[in-house]
Amino acid sequence: MNRTPLLIVDAANVVGSRPDGWWRDRVGATTRLRDSLTGLPDAGVPPELPPPVEVVLVVEGAARGVPPVPGVRVVTAQQSGDDAVVDLVTADPQRRRVVITADRELRERVLRRGAEVRGPRWLTGR
Repeated sequence: MNRTPLLIVDAANVVGSRPDGWWRDRVGATTRLRDSLTGLPDAGVPPELPPPVEVVLVVEGAARGVPPVPGVRVVTAQQSGDDAVVDLVTADPQRRRVVITADRELRERVLRRGAEVRGPRWLTGR
């Protein structure tokens, strides 16, 4: 059983939560988000999520093709990004899983499966 907490980031939702012109360059905005996550495996998100942490960024739509980097695994949703997040949550139910999203429906789905949920500001406001 893997005891390292899993931080699952709903890229489309987190990127869309910041009015910084992301709609003009979805790949660029998602790449910037990915790059901002690279320190989390070793640093965690204190005090709530101490290190080490496994970080997974779920991408979909126009952001497909954003590659992984050391410390951030990228999962490209074949269909729905929400479904890909739920699949990650259900893959290891004994593990601590924290999902970053503000999507109400997705929040409900992952909470029913035992994951914790935090909004984008919890992550981006650090």
